[in-house]
Amino acid sequence: MICSRNDVILLPILFTDLRSRKVRPAVVIGVSGADLLLVPISSQPANTDFELAHWQAAGLNVPCGVKAQLASVAHNRVIKIVGKLHPIDVETLNRRLRSWVQL
Repeated sequence: MICSRNDVILLPILFTDLRSRKVRPAVVIGVSGADLLLVPISSQPANTDFELAHWQAAGLNVPCGVKAQLASVAHNRVIKIVGKLHPIDVETLNRRLRSWVQL
């Protein structure tokens, strides 16, 4: 499956105890060879850095936000591409990414 920047994907995410996992959404922010750089999405607003203004356009079933976390995963972990971020949400994500990594 070929993913690109701003795709909203589903993939299994390990819990911090590394004993179990759950399928969760994430946004692809970069592609490097066989790896994807991504930020997780959560439906728990208290756990997010910002809420997606156009979550339905991104293929999500409920209102969600983006967590201020970066992760790298192998592209073969992706179960499905469910949508793409709306341009307004892309602008917000780009601003927040620069802030998170202090660029």
